[in-house]
Amino acid sequence: MTGTLILVRHGQSDWNLKNLFTGWRNPELTEQGIEEARATGTKLKAAGYVPDAYFTSALRRAQHTLDLILEELGITEVTITRSIKLNERDYGDLTGLNKDDARAKWGEEQVLIWRRSFDVPPPGGESLKTTAERTLPYYEAVIVPLLQAGKTVLVAAHGNSLRSIVMDVEGLTPDEILKREIGTGEPVVYRIGADGKLAEKVAI
Repeated sequence: MTGTLILVRHGQSDWNLKNLFTGWRNPELTEQGIEEARATGTKLKAAGYVPDAYFTSALRRAQHTLDLILEELGITEVTITRSIKLNERDYGDLTGLNKDDARAKWGEEQVLIWRRSFDVPPPGGESLKTTAERTLPYYEAVIVPLLQAGKTVLVAAHGNSLRSIVMDVEGLTPDEILKREIGTGEPVVYRIGADGKLAEKVAI
């Protein structure tokens, strides 16, 4: 028996468009982001996926993305679990800054270290390592048992919270996961075995 894990990064947000560090702030989806979410729903429907459980973060852009996917799937009146554990990485003092302005303030090399190192957080924020330390225990305790039971689980969240799950599922190193880009509105689908481990990555 295998379960199916569907991971979807939220559609483009207004702050994505403006090149701002977003973190735990709550910008809305852009028109492009809305279309990306709808396109994901259409793609999942065409592939015949009917999720049994739905998870998202405490942030609006991920919640709105999930709502739009459900509309395209024609699914209503379902229980959606929202958890802060699935929130985006907290960028601390970088939050709300244009990435070019941050480079001007702290230097390109320092901002690159904060963005692309595994365990060096920006001031007042989280690294990918500390993001994983809240995301993965939740994934393993709440989501994995559903997958082990053969359920199909849809998770709409964020680039970095999903990166931590991808790192765990695929057994990637810190260097490997830092090179992995998860596009807005692009589903990543895995078959997970009864042992909770990756059985297959599915092209969609």
